[in-house]
Amino acid sequence: MSKEMIPFIDLKAQRARIAESLNRRMNTVLDSGTFINGPEITELEAVLAQFTGAPHAIACANGTDALQVALMAIDLRPGDEVITPSFTFIATAEAIALLGGKPVFVDVDPRTYNIDPNLIEQKITPRTRAIMPVGLYGQCADMDRVQAIAEKHGLVVIEDAAQSFGAAYKGRRSCNLSKIACTSFFPSKPLGCYGDGGMIFTQDAELAERMRMIRGHGSKKRYYHEVIGVNSRLDTLQAAVLLSKMEIFEDEIALRQQVAARYHELLSPFIETPFIEKHQLSVFAQYTVRIPDGRRERVMKALEAEGVPTTVHYPMALNLQPAMQAYGQGPGSCPISERAGGEVMSLPFHPYLDGETQTRIAKALRRALEG
Repeated sequence: MSKEMIPFIDLKAQRARIAESLNRRMNTVLDSGTFINGPEITELEAVLAQFTGAPHAIACANGTDALQVALMAIDLRPGDEVITPSFTFIATAEAIALLGGKPVFVDVDPRTYNIDPNLIEQKITPRTRAIMPVGLYGQCADMDRVQAIAEKHGLVVIEDAAQSFGAAYKGRRSCNLSKIACTSFFPSKPLGCYGDGGMIFTQDAELAERMRMIRGHGSKKRYYHEVIGVNSRLDTLQAAVLLSKMEIFEDEIALRQQVAARYHELLSPFIETPFIEKHQLSVFAQYTVRIPDGRRERVMKALEAEGVPTTVHYPMALNLQPAMQAYGQGPGSCPISERAGGEVMSLPFHPYLDGETQTRIAKALRRALEG
């Protein structure tokens, strides 16, 4: 008989902790009836700008829209190329393709799973407009090296920080490491709301103004539209949720370090644990290990039988996805990403995961590997 299933992410524990603040803030919105563009939106933008250090924060409906609005703001045209890693969620490449751009995939570092800076320059062509690195699994890409390449070739860097909001790189916060950065507030993210949500950050005042117009139908004042835009507003209720969560976010980042350290201690004797660069602080959006030699599916089934849920982020590299075949990089073009897709496995992880439960997970994983 299967054991009781451990929560993969425990949002209930977090909600109980912020219940008073959450109820107060949400009731304020409900009482006001200002469900779109309420004052909580402006407050959240200010709070997150201060947290990251970025001068400008622009709230939007979701993380994918954030990427698309950013690309629209730099006037990405059909046929323009954007360099991005091959091992990430499809939204990164999808935002490029939706505007008629061409995603150009670069393979990843085998330790961090982030874009390999050593492989970027060989993919730059006269059509390249931007580089879009991703902070996969909660650790920033090597942003200084990416930025140096971009400056050399006159390109814009757009950090996809959907998984790395709250992380730090050489003492600087994710979302303030390049001219533009985008993040997601999907419920399972390190900072998640209770639906969809996103935010764009920029160091450029003119770009900030342009992105604010684009997210609201290309308009600064009602019924006067200066550019073609989209409808991508963050709901006021979601801003209220995020403001409550920001009250404890710094503490949750610290708790995530403790949970990750316990996993490392428990797992490192028998499996390779996530590699974090010395100058990085990961927020561990996922805690991902590698199960080589074709054993992953068997191990996942064995863990499920013991009440340990697992998932795969991500089973197929972008260069292998059917929707991306039109861009000319098929099987064999990104071998590290392709191999990772068949080996990575994410374990339960959240700030409130206790040591006893982690010990149970570790023992179950060891038995599954030895079985």
